[in-house]
Amino acid sequence: MPDASRPNAVPAPGGPDKAAETRSLNFIEQIIEADRAAGKHGGRVHTRFPPEPNGYLHIGHAKSICLNFGLAERYGGKFNLRFDDTNPEKEEQEYVDSIIRDVTWLGGRFDSGPHAGGLYYASDYFEQMYAFAEELIRKGKAYVCALTADEVSKRRGTPQIPATSPFRDRPADESLRLFREMREGKHPDGSLTLRARIDLASPNFNLRDPVMYRVLHEPHQHTGDKWCIYPMYDWAHGLEDSLEGITHSICTLEFEDHRPLYDWFIRAINEGRTDDGSGPWGRKIHHPQQIEFAKFRPTYTVLSKRNLLKMVQQGVVKGWDDPRMPTISGLRRRGYTAEALRRACTEVGTTKVESFIDLTRIENAVRDHLNKAAPRGMAVLRPLKVVLENWPEGQTDELDFVVNPEDPAAGTRKVPFSRVLYIERDDFMENPPKKFFRLAPGVEVRLRWAYFVTCTGVVKDAAGNVTEVRCTVDPATRGGDAPDGRKVKGTIHWVSAAHAVEVEARLYDRLFNAEQPGKRTGNYLDDLNPTSLETVRALIEPALAAAKPGDTFQFERLGYFRADEDSQPGRPVFNRTVTLRDTWAKAAGAD
Repeated sequence: MPDASRPNAVPAPGGPDKAAETRSLNFIEQIIEADRAAGKHGGRVHTRFPPEPNGYLHIGHAKSICLNFGLAERYGGKFNLRFDDTNPEKEEQEYVDSIIRDVTWLGGRFDSGPHAGGLYYASDYFEQMYAFAEELIRKGKAYVCALTADEVSKRRGTPQIPATSPFRDRPADESLRLFREMREGKHPDGSLTLRARIDLASPNFNLRDPVMYRVLHEPHQHTGDKWCIYPMYDWAHGLEDSLEGITHSICTLEFEDHRPLYDWFIRAINEGRTDDGSGPWGRKIHHPQQIEFAKFRPTYTVLSKRNLLKMVQQGVVKGWDDPRMPTISGLRRRGYTAEALRRACTEVGTTKVESFIDLTRIENAVRDHLNKAAPRGMAVLRPLKVVLENWPEGQTDELDFVVNPEDPAAGTRKVPFSRVLYIERDDFMENPPKKFFRLAPGVEVRLRWAYFVTCTGVVKDAAGNVTEVRCTVDPATRGGDAPDGRKVKGTIHWVSAAHAVEVEARLYDRLFNAEQPGKRTGNYLDDLNPTSLETVRALIEPALAAAKPGDTFQFERLGYFRADEDSQPGRPVFNRTVTLRDTWAKAAGAD
């Protein structure tokens, strides 16, 4: 229930992962509350997410998906997924399929459930859009123009000087004939456009007779060869919203200057129309309300689809779903969870103020969720051999390990312990500094969930490198506690050499090493992180070898890892999702 002491407070949306606390209404919710109170749109709330299928969705889109579906969910409304497929040169079925997969995974239910509105394509409305365009020509509100794109740009004017167009007084009958010829394929690409007749002197350049249609002889991934003219986004956007009955058209801030055009097109169509359909042009069409919000822009990230595509094409990354990419597919493959992304989007909030979001906030949301959800396991990334001199040859002890201390119901697992172990190379120093609480000559430490051991010596190669550590084990400390009550300051993880399974571990890090890639030099590729991926041959405890693609674990003391799609039965490949702590904050502090 809303907090009565906070009049603008509502529960956060999101199903089972909703925040327990209440929060203040954001400005979009305040608009919707006012609209519902006034009976606007009949009290309905109907939202949509309208991506262009010209690339994979990224984390910025996640914010829009969560916002639009969350509003429909909160107010008992509907949510549509609509493909804005008006540019066939850049759109592919691969992108359509990936977008459907990503929206569904993130929790935007457009295909089932009480808030599902449906799946739509802008191209499904091409015939109706064309009819509306002919109507505007007949009303004297649109004309066919023979200027090239370069000529239109040269005639665009300045804030003080109006634009010019020698064809804006073309008679309606002539424009109608030419427009039909455009559709019939009688004119080459770029030769003619249909433009709205609005205001060549408008201070808003979007209203200076914008293009509505262009000639483009290009097959379409959804409609094939049916069309050779395609609508421009500004013309199509509002009509799609209107035809679907969208009430609140939520866009990012770069569309704020386009809102007058959004409204002008619908008003122009409704001119001569009436609510009951008795007007000369028939019944009025629905007029949605466009509302703009600030983009979700994390630091250390590039979100431009053009730049992401460039990295894919140039081999900077291994594909759209490379775990270093900010795409939803890449984040999912890396091990980010839908719940964590939804929570991050909610916690960041919805405002009209452009700003960057510290990437650490998103990583912490992942850590918080996986800490509760991920089972534990032990792995050694850079192995150093340890021999327990007083442990009998061939003897194995089966130890009980907690699966997840945050979830008692998860129970325990069996982990084998033997004479020869492997530990992390960083967990041993022959000549340690002060406050080094791990293994060193003469030092006693705890092996995680197992025994106390004391280092008695080392074995070195010809170059003087330590290749083996010799220890003794205290059998009385089984389980990790000493009967005499003595304490140790260090606890390290390990794997049994006789039972460990060798696997590939991909240690992913941030793709860029600058908060705003490209700001320093103008080229975002100059800020690539050369250590964004390190591949090592790791050793894991035997239980982890059964991991299937998508299974996620906390490798104790190392971080969270997800079994990759490249995994084979009994030989998983693990992607590091995120370290246990923010290592970038330490690096920044060192600078």
